[in-house]
Amino acid sequence: MRILVIAPSWIGDLVMSQCLYMELKKIYPDSIIDVMAPKWCLDVLKRMPEVSNAILMPIGHGVFNLKERYRLGKELKANHYDQAYILPNSFKSALIPLFAGIPYRRGWIGESRYFILTDYRRNKKDFPKLISRYTSLAHSNSEIKSEKDLKEIPTPKLTVHESDTSTASSKFSINIQADVLGICPGAEFGPTKKWPPEYYAIITDKYLSSDSGREVWIFGSNKDVETAEKLKKSVSPDYQKRVHILAGRTTIEEAIDLLAACKFVICNDSGLMHISAAVGVRVIAIFGSTSTLYTPPTTTNALLVESTEPCHPCFKRQCRYGTTDCLKKLTAEMVWNKICSKWEDIK
Repeated sequence: MRILVIAPSWIGDLVMSQCLYMELKKIYPDSIIDVMAPKWCLDVLKRMPEVSNAILMPIGHGVFNLKERYRLGKELKANHYDQAYILPNSFKSALIPLFAGIPYRRGWIGESRYFILTDYRRNKKDFPKLISRYTSLAHSNSEIKSEKDLKEIPTPKLTVHESDTSTASSKFSINIQADVLGICPGAEFGPTKKWPPEYYAIITDKYLSSDSGREVWIFGSNKDVETAEKLKKSVSPDYQKRVHILAGRTTIEEAIDLLAACKFVICNDSGLMHISAAVGVRVIAIFGSTSTLYTPPTTTNALLVESTEPCHPCFKRQCRYGTTDCLKKLTAEMVWNKICSKWEDIK
């Protein structure tokens, strides 16, 4: 069985899509699963043992480019795929498998693409979690009619290279033997997902004040460097030497290995939240504009802190009221108390 998957473009969604690959491997143990994804996702796919080949999607996110999609489809036709799973909901994302002549094409309905898919689902309300939507695609509509019909939803698990963790620790002059709190203060989606950096700084002070052997590592992309620097400057001068900014410095694979070396990770609802969950670290996740019912971290070892504002969840990139109270009213003291109540060893 040769399978092509058109992957989502967001890192977090990509991590959650591993549920589908794991489920497909249960059904077709000897299958070849190729996944087409944007450049920034390819290194994450390398850490999924179910994926045979990671194929570059050269067309930018949101770009239609029919001619290039046709060319890619014809190029992939030589691979003789039996099935295709299209995870984005857009019309254009289903075109490459169509042009590749893949006879069986399954996905969720979206943008009136029902005539491009040979098998599709439309009952999203019966699958409230994104991971259940992905997992259900491995089964027929008659077999799995709602989330409760899924006997088990696989838990994403990214491969960690311990030797690479050691190499990265030397590269960035950090101590992987320390009790490390990882902080991921960014969110590609927008400001309504970003807990204030000064709140993260308060948590940092509290964590570092308890034990001189502790460190804090701040993760993120180039876009998060300014936030990371602001966070570190807000930390007490006595502790700043034990705060290491890794944002904008690591590759995604280095971030995966170093997040796995953390004792805890506190983060926004973001791609790094899902990576942290998938490497088995304890996760404290802050949810402002988004919902824990849709994209929670895929681990049982997590603390979810969610807004109780009446406008929550709005799923908007910008706050319609200009306040982001959904995040600001989740105070650092409140979050710290919840952390200490759940895990004694973080005090």
